[in-house]
Amino acid sequence: MTPLWQDVLSTLGTTIRDVLPIAAILLGFQLFVLRTPVPHLRRVLLGFVYVLVGLALFLVGLEEALFPLGRLMAEQLTDPALLYGDAVPDGIHWRDYGWVFVFGAAIGFATTIAEPSLLAVAIKANAVSAGAIGVWGLRIAVALGVAAGIALGTFRIVTGTPLHYYIIGGYCIVVLQTAVAPRTIIALAYDSGGVTTSTVTVPLVTALGLGLASAVPGRSPLVDGFGLIAFASLFPIISVMAYAQLSEWMARR
Repeated sequence: MTPLWQDVLSTLGTTIRDVLPIAAILLGFQLFVLRTPVPHLRRVLLGFVYVLVGLALFLVGLEEALFPLGRLMAEQLTDPALLYGDAVPDGIHWRDYGWVFVFGAAIGFATTIAEPSLLAVAIKANAVSAGAIGVWGLRIAVALGVAAGIALGTFRIVTGTPLHYYIIGGYCIVVLQTAVAPRTIIALAYDSGGVTTSTVTVPLVTALGLGLASAVPGRSPLVDGFGLIAFASLFPIISVMAYAQLSEWMARR
């Protein structure tokens, strides 16, 4: 087993390699296109160091704790001893996996609330809208959408139904909502679906899907284990536009 400090150094090196192109592009445009020195250079460099160290520690924490925890919870919640006790099942019944759906919704909600990219978007939306879009209101609306999406995604894995039925149906709802939702929220709703698939949500949700597909009899981790991220991206679009539509209706009342 690799020592923890070696994992941290290895992840730090990978993080530096990934972030350097971003820094090079920003610095190049600042010096060669805008032709102005970088303002507050010392503060900017210190901020980059904080970002690199924070990302490295965060990724190590995900790999060492959260990723295995998601997989372990999926295995434990699908343990036949928990689901059936001493009874011998005559087949897979989706009702027996109720705790899996609850856990999927809970982990989807919690990881979305903790998602740094969503917080950044919510703060910018609040500033641009002069406070009309609340930071917590947007975060909770997105988190509820992810929770519903992950719960439905785990239901799909348990039942083995085709993924494209859910995705096509979901986007039909999105198209209909787009036609009637307030114009000021549509672009933000679409962006809110994208920011959920980031550093916190993806590892845990992926671990949950793969663990669940490996534990449910007759399911393939490769065929059924993936797809939860699509649910986590789609349903926040629905929930944010629904939140705006509900707010508009309440304002008219």
